[in-house]
Amino acid sequence: MGNNNYYGLILAGGRGTRFWPQSRKRHAKQVLAIGLDERTLIQQTVDRLRPLIPAERLWILTNSFVRDEIIRQLPEIPAEQIIAEPAQRNTAPAIGLAAHILSGIDPDAIFGVFPSDHVIGNPDHYLDLVKIAFQSAAEGNIAVLGVEARWAETGYGYIEFPKDEPRTPAAVTRVIKFHEKPNKEKAQEYKDAGNYYWNAGMFFWKAGVIADALFRYRPSVAEPLAELPPFAAPNFMAELERVFPLCQDISIDFAVLEHATNVTGVPCDEFGWNDVGSWEAVYDLLPKDANSNAGRSEVITIKATGNYVDAGKKLVALIGVDNIIVVDTPDALLVVHRDKAQDVGQLVKDLETAGRENLL
Repeated sequence: MGNNNYYGLILAGGRGTRFWPQSRKRHAKQVLAIGLDERTLIQQTVDRLRPLIPAERLWILTNSFVRDEIIRQLPEIPAEQIIAEPAQRNTAPAIGLAAHILSGIDPDAIFGVFPSDHVIGNPDHYLDLVKIAFQSAAEGNIAVLGVEARWAETGYGYIEFPKDEPRTPAAVTRVIKFHEKPNKEKAQEYKDAGNYYWNAGMFFWKAGVIADALFRYRPSVAEPLAELPPFAAPNFMAELERVFPLCQDISIDFAVLEHATNVTGVPCDEFGWNDVGSWEAVYDLLPKDANSNAGRSEVITIKATGNYVDAGKKLVALIGVDNIIVVDTPDALLVVHRDKAQDVGQLVKDLETAGRENLL
């Protein structure tokens, strides 16, 4: 078994609501060009995987709103491998669906699960770490990448590795436990301990191994998917429409990872990972001027510091304002303090409640 059995599943069903007003249902975060790169986030994801996994072995699960745009952006991937889920059902059903498809295509299939909307600053080193995880998965393990915690983050889950065993990025180690997103005090404890790593949502397994694990630990996901015919069957998509909504809405972490005993991890050193979770994260990625202002538009400032501006070709003048985010689109303008960038997602919920579909 070699690289020819390696496949990639890219999860691209999210809406990226914290990137409103640029991110919309039909033009979500994963199909946007974020930062200075002209390639969109999902294009960057495919670019960095292709040295290991060719396009014909990459599969994308997304939603009906953005599928056509992904097909347009990624012509190298067969369109039939870019699948719109019939309903939102979290990561466990998505991964179970991929396992069903891939095990039918290749009984020896090993696949990695990759988010579609992250930035990797050092893709060569990242790929070396991915190869190590694939090798562990080839031995029948469930393998995860742990990202070294650079600060006490409350927005990520954590992976606990053994405290008294050596942790090197070139070796696989046991996973003691997965921990949910902590409060600030607990996050600081994790950071200080040194053996807690961020869970970046990248997993590796044989298709048969994860399928069996879902049957064992979460039959409410596995049993509906077992009714599906092979992917090549003419009625596959019709049956998918019928059975996928029957799957329990649950993450793979809750469904399998917190129960399985064959979980290994790669405690990664720095490879420039950023989940780009908000406009504040984009600000952090970009170069700054002498007054710590950043952006993708022409900006004139007077006594203004720490600001981020994305207003297309429009000139923006900032006077006497600090630490704000300005994002302009043809039908909406966002102005928010950088400390409140996470609250943009709540704004989108408020727009939904108000029935403002034209802005979603």
